[in-house]
Formats: sequence, structure tokens, C-alpha cells
Amino acid sequence: MAQRKIIIDTDPGQDDAVAILLALASPEDIEVLGITCVAGNVPLELTSKNARIVCELAGKTDVQIFAGCDRPLGRDLVTAEHVHGKTGLNGPVLPDPRMPLQETHAVDFIVETLRAEPPGTVTLCPLGPLTNIATALQRAPDIADRIQEIVLMGGAYFEVGNITPTAEFNIYVDPQAAEITFKSGAPIVVMSLDVTHKALVTPDRNTAFRNLGTPVGKAVAEMTDFFERFDKEKYGSDGAPLHDPCVTAYLIRPELFGGRRINVEIETQSELTMGMTVADWWGVTDRPANALFMRDIDADGFFSLLTERLARL
Repeated sequence: MAQRKIIIDTDPGQDDAVAILLALASPEDIEVLGITCVAGNVPLELTSKNARIVCELAGKTDVQIFAGCDRPLGRDLVTAEHVHGKTGLNGPVLPDPRMPLQETHAVDFIVETLRAEPPGTVTLCPLGPLTNIATALQRAPDIADRIQEIVLMGGAYFEVGNITPTAEFNIYVDPQAAEITFKSGAPIVVMSLDVTHKALVTPDRNTAFRNLGTPVGKAVAEMTDFFERFDKEKYGSDGAPLHDPCVTAYLIRPELFGGRRINVEIETQSELTMGMTVADWWGVTDRPANALFMRDIDADGFFSLLTERLARL
């Protein structure tokens, strides 16, 4: 496949960090035009700091990083320090970043980039709440037709919810933004919990990261050591789901994933099911498909790709 031009929209988060590292390690497949940060796993000040820490860890200090929206469109911010730790990157000890944030707001960067690049050549890769993406679509509706794809981590069907009984965290934090995004008409690929809960960092897989013998390998192993304690206790699994790198891996090796085109609607009215991705997997409505909803992953192939690419950094 041709190299993909992407904007990573993110709220790092250990798994966000691994997704960013995989993209930066894959220049033959991915050109990172910029990284835009949003409030989510931790507040915006920390997500924009963490994105710079990750780029410096990778030795990619030329990447442009932009701070974006610091709160959801219509709700109070919900964060996830109980999973990711107080900093969002708990686990490894990493130095504060020296590289600067860009002065441009993340939403302006998204709009300006999509208007400047040829139509259908830029993919948006949201790894957190969809606030920046939806704000850009609201501010500049013309960009929807210029987006190659929106490949996002969020939602669930069979796995249902991880922050409430019915909602996945990224969608729950800003369901209004998710609704705007899914109704935008842009091509959407969804890496749901149904996929990411099959991408488990088992002890052997984490040992492979650590055995790379590099600062990146050590840091990734320590990140997953930290956040897996929550997921292993919660799910009783052999390791923690590695959610966000599924987005980056799809851009490199889409054949690792399987799903179907379906209709996805976002619940924004009921507090009981707020943020639920109402995925018509079985086609029981006449609502038109608006997303390629992924359910399956070749986990061994995914971790082989991840380990091989991280070894480059």
C-alpha cells in the first residue's frame, strides 16, 4: 500500500504512546503530518506534554504537536487516572519534554491541513475522545469530503462497555462529538473493544518488548506493566488490552483485522446508556452503513509487527 498521510489525534495514555511509537517507526507506510492533543485519559496539559515526551523518546523531535480542546462539547470532562496513573504515562521514568508545542490550535491545524492537502489523501487517527475532530467538522463542514478515512479507537458491540456498563471510554467522554463524527459522511473505520480485547499484552509479549534492549522497548514494557494491573484485575485476563496501536497497525497491515460495514449510532440522550455505540451488526434496521466496524484481529501478527517496528527506534 502507498504511504498514508495521517494526523494522530490523541490523549496519551500508555496505549496511545505505543500507537504513536508504531507510527513514527514506520515511515515507509506512514507520514505523520502532526499530532493533535485532546483532553481525555488525563487533562489537556498532560496529554500535550505526554505526546512530546513520546516523540522525544522516539528521537523524533521534528514532529509538530498541537494542543486542542480541553473539555468535551457539552459535558464535564471525565478522565481515567485510575487506569493510566496521575501523569497518564505512569510506569517508566521519562524526562520532561524540551520540544515546543505549536502555537496553532489543534482544530485549526486539522482544518488547514485538510484544505491544503489534495482531497482524499489525509487520514485522521483519533485515539481518544472525538472533540477535536467534531469541532473541526462543525467549524469547516467542507473538510468531510476531503478526509481519506477516519480510523478511530472507540466503541464496542459484543464487549459493550469499559467505563459504564454500555459505553467505551473514548465515546463516553464526548458522545456529542462522536455523534457529529459518525454522521459526517466521512469514511470511518472503528477499532472497537471487540478487537482490542483480543490484543492482549501477555507476559511473553511484554518480555519481547523488554528484550529489545532499547530505551523504547524498556519504556513500552514498563508502561504495559503499569496499566495491565487494572485490566487484569478487572477482566481476569492474561494481560492488558493494547487498544490504540490497533489503529496504527491497521494503516500498515489492514489484513490483520476483520469486520463488516454496518450502521453505528451514538446514544446522547439517556444517562443510563450515554455514549453507547448502537452497532447494527446483524442488519436489523434499514439505517445505511456508515462505518467499517472491526471485530477480529490476528493478535500474533499484530504483536510481531509491533515488536519488529519498535526495534527500529
